[in-house]
Amino acid sequence: MPVMPFFHRLDRYILAQLVLALALVTAGLVALIWLTQSLRFIQIIVSHGLSPFVFIKLTGLLVPSFLATILPITSFIVVLFIYMRLSGDRELTIMRGLGLPDVRLARPALVLAVTVTLAGYLLSLAAVPLSLSAFRTYQYEIRNQIAAFLLEPGVFTPVSANIMVYVQSRSPDGWLKGIIIEDNRDPSAPATILARTGELISTPSGPVVVLNNGSRQQIDQKTGELDMLTFQRNTLSLAASSHADMPIDTDAAEESLPALLHPPETLSPENRAKWLVEAHRRLTAPFATLTYTLIALVAALGGTFRRHGGLARIIGAVVIVTALVALELGIDNLAARDTALLPLIWVWALGPAVIAGYMLFRQGAPRA
Repeated sequence: MPVMPFFHRLDRYILAQLVLALALVTAGLVALIWLTQSLRFIQIIVSHGLSPFVFIKLTGLLVPSFLATILPITSFIVVLFIYMRLSGDRELTIMRGLGLPDVRLARPALVLAVTVTLAGYLLSLAAVPLSLSAFRTYQYEIRNQIAAFLLEPGVFTPVSANIMVYVQSRSPDGWLKGIIIEDNRDPSAPATILARTGELISTPSGPVVVLNNGSRQQIDQKTGELDMLTFQRNTLSLAASSHADMPIDTDAAEESLPALLHPPETLSPENRAKWLVEAHRRLTAPFATLTYTLIALVAALGGTFRRHGGLARIIGAVVIVTALVALELGIDNLAARDTALLPLIWVWALGPAVIAGYMLFRQGAPRA
């Protein structure tokens, strides 16, 4: 009984170290991944004169997916490091001398693991799909703006997969001369638009070009004759094709969990299998945090203290976690080929956690 208040203080002491280390390690890894992934966008932003806000918003939408991916790994690293340091400093030995079993010593890490697991489910089920969907939409909007406003004189510029634009010359204020536009947005009636002059204008719905003194030419599919329509002024939206160019089949990573569990009949069998695998992966992947934490605790709290020992247990824990990460990828690929193997995803998620939990509680029985 007299140990209990002191134990609560030790509980907070260990938990504070775990939380601080997790915050620092996670922030460092997220920053590193964010930097490496954002390099592919820097050239576009700098060379095309887009604002830094565009870069921050575009790359910031990827952060939730980074977090969801690395949280289980960072939790494993932090728990293993902190508890091995406590063991190396003889702090665990002192705590055990006070009559605290390993299960009690593991409580701060388990509290952290459960909290991070819940955060992982919030990311996996809500934040990541929404952010990836917003990322794709914003990415197409940026590409559309870039293609429209960076028309180079004397060069056929593909504004989209269906519109090709050529300008003879362009002034800094957006005035164009000698304009040729190949408009194939209607495959049954492709058109060629010619104009003497024009002006490129930015609108809330996207860029438009105002054409002056031109003509629209297209072949009549029924008669085979050339139809020509002249105009003094005509407005053509260059942004109308941006959404049309987006893939018809939404990426499974952007869909909600109910949609993934009930994929539309229009999907191919291969894509339906991928949607189901993604659904089960979202339900099981965050649980890896608890599994990896239990493995770290078994390695850190098991065995006797050795000043230069414990290396074998650390290596063993790292090997096991690495094998589980690789096994997850393999099981996902197998389940995508044959949905009858979907239960293996749950075996991967729950099996190691049950085994590690049993080992922890068995070795953590109250000491005499």
